[in-house]
Amino acid sequence: MAFEFSDDEIEEGRKFFAQSCEFQLGVTKLAALPTAGIPEVAFAGRSNVGKSSLVNALTGRNTLARTSNTPGRTKELNFFLLGGRLMMVDLPGHGYAKVSRSEVQAWTRLVRDYLRGRVELKRLCLLVDSRHGLKDPDRELMDMLDIAGVAYQVILTKSDKVKQSMLEETANKVRKEIKTRAAAHPEIFITSSRKGYGIGELRALLTDMAQPV
Repeated sequence: MAFEFSDDEIEEGRKFFAQSCEFQLGVTKLAALPTAGIPEVAFAGRSNVGKSSLVNALTGRNTLARTSNTPGRTKELNFFLLGGRLMMVDLPGHGYAKVSRSEVQAWTRLVRDYLRGRVELKRLCLLVDSRHGLKDPDRELMDMLDIAGVAYQVILTKSDKVKQSMLEETANKVRKEIKTRAAAHPEIFITSSRKGYGIGELRALLTDMAQPV
C-alpha cells in the first residue's frame, strides 16, 4: 500500500522536525548505547548514499549531520535527539571497500549487535541511491534485518539526479524485490534532499513513531 498523508499530517511533521535536534553521542561499542527508552529511527545505506544529507533535510539544518564526498566517513552510531521525543540514529555506511577489512568487520558487528533486540528501534530507513538501485551490500543488510525482525523502509535518494523513466524503472524493481522480504514495508519513499522532494511525507511518517506527548 502507498503512503498517503493529509496536509495536517505533513504540517504536524514539519513542526515536529523544526524543534530542537541535538547530537547526543557517537557510539563505537554496544555497552555505550543510550538507555533513555526514547523511540528510535535508524538510517542506513551504502557509503555516500546521502544519509547525512537526508537527516539535514528532514530537520532543515545544513550542518546537523556531517556530509562528505569521502565515502565511509561515518564510523560510529550517531544519535540525534529530536524534540525530546525521537532519537535519530545515523549508522555507518556499508559496502565501502576502501577501508581495512578489520574496520569493516568492526562496523558490521556493531550494527548487527545494535539491531538485535533493540526495543527502542521502531523502524530502520534503508537508503538506496536512485541511480543504482539495490546492491548486494543492501541485500546483506536486509537479510540481517529480516532475521532480526526489524521493520525497515526503503528510501530512494538523489531522485533529482536521474531521469523520470529511469527513476520509475528503479522504483518498480525495488518494489518487486522487497515483496519477498519478511520485514520490509511493501511501499517505498522517493526523495531528493537537494530539491526537498518527499521530505514532508517522510517527516509525517517518522513523527507518528515519536514518543507521544
